[in-house]
Amino acid sequence: MLTLEPIGQNRELAAEIVRFTRRSARRYERSRISWGDRFVDAYSWALGIGVSLTIAASFVLALRNEIADRASTTGSIIGEQWIVLPEPVLWTSVTFAVLLVISNLARKLGPMTVNGAESTWWLTLPVDRRPMVLPPFLRKVALTAAGSAIIHLPFSMVTAVDRAPVEHLLASLTFGCAGAIALVLAAVQQLGLPSPRVGKAITAAALLGCSLLPALSWSPWPTALAGLAVVGLLALVVPRSGRVRGDELVRGGAVAGHAGASLFMMDSNEVLRALSGGRQKVDGGRAARFYARPTRGPLGALIRADAVAFLRLNPPLLPPILWLAACIAMLLVEGGLPEFVQLAVIVIAGCATASGLGTVARKTALVPELDAVLPLHPALVRTSRTLMPCLAMSVWMAVLSGLLALLGAADPWLVLVGALAGVGMGAGTLRSATRTPPDWTAPPVETPFGPVPRAQLGSLLRGLDVTILATIPLLVALYLGYVPGVVLMVQAVFSAGIFLVVVLSRPKRT
Repeated sequence: MLTLEPIGQNRELAAEIVRFTRRSARRYERSRISWGDRFVDAYSWALGIGVSLTIAASFVLALRNEIADRASTTGSIIGEQWIVLPEPVLWTSVTFAVLLVISNLARKLGPMTVNGAESTWWLTLPVDRRPMVLPPFLRKVALTAAGSAIIHLPFSMVTAVDRAPVEHLLASLTFGCAGAIALVLAAVQQLGLPSPRVGKAITAAALLGCSLLPALSWSPWPTALAGLAVVGLLALVVPRSGRVRGDELVRGGAVAGHAGASLFMMDSNEVLRALSGGRQKVDGGRAARFYARPTRGPLGALIRADAVAFLRLNPPLLPPILWLAACIAMLLVEGGLPEFVQLAVIVIAGCATASGLGTVARKTALVPELDAVLPLHPALVRTSRTLMPCLAMSVWMAVLSGLLALLGAADPWLVLVGALAGVGMGAGTLRSATRTPPDWTAPPVETPFGPVPRAQLGSLLRGLDVTILATIPLLVALYLGYVPGVVLMVQAVFSAGIFLVVVLSRPKRT
């Protein structure tokens, strides 16, 4: 039987192992990097961050002045607001959505993790795991709180122009504490203290309450309450941090390492694959009957297989519905947002929805040799891969365009323009999924903002370029307030051209 003294000895031994590993890693890194390289890196980072902050501050101030000087219905793509959404409701909903994103990302990446080497070296030892996983977890909490507060400051300045500087600061500190709460609640779920369903319900309810606190910026009590909640949750998690299962630590470390390396290499496809690797697949029972029917020819069989895979592997309907709600809410907010902000939200929602529909294309792009052995022309194979994303995006854009036409943004022909735009946006998902990895042999281009990796950015934007291009005629129709015949024809030409380019072009291989 273990007594208290051996437990304390094990904990001290684990802490000594961690200190030894950290010292060895730092010593190895110092031996490989000279002081001159460190100075150059620090100077480059400081210059880039300073220029970026200056540009961001200028944009925030310009947007703040634009929103402060706007009229009630001036500068909106809809003529009359027959339903008015109060501004606090919209901004609270945005805050709640951001907190949910923080919590979901923390749950996928694992608040408490170990990397591959640590899992081999640490987890096999019969010692207490708390000194191994607790310090990185506390650093994540601190960084999340600081990052959330910094991000919320410009958001508060833009959305609440009548607040005093102290109120902006209090609102940002409150949101920083709320971000830390979202992360610690993900750790509570990781420990398995409540059941998965109860944990998700508790997290959603707690984050909903936290999203209301930044709006109460006239008093310091919401900030104090959020801070006390963080301390209380940490008091619950910290003593139990050594009880996280080893497989959960390894899973979170693998996902975090995969996602981090993909971000460093500027490969968005790998980032999406890393974040969706542990997601539960949608049940394909509804497609079983369709899959069991006899087919005629290899093309019909491939189209049917891609349709079944699309129904089974793609995310649920909730994200596209939420993006639809976000587009409509931006139009109905009290006072009206600037027109370019409304159009930008529509473009972002369309790109995000289209990216979520490319799961099958990203998975099949991992093994292109399988497509090569099919008894079909490569253009027909790519056509089969593109049909379901095009159909889904066409339906989504038609629904969005119908709602915009119902609100008075344009005439009913806008629905047809939106459906045609969805075809081009769906084709962009295949172009994005089959992009080549960034070419890191190409040198960066020197600009006033520092060195810019032009070749790598070009590879990163492949797919997103045609998705945005497909929405341009739709945006023109929304800006004009009606659908001219030339806009309809241009939209048809754009979508057909994008589809043919994506289908007929042969992806480059490295």
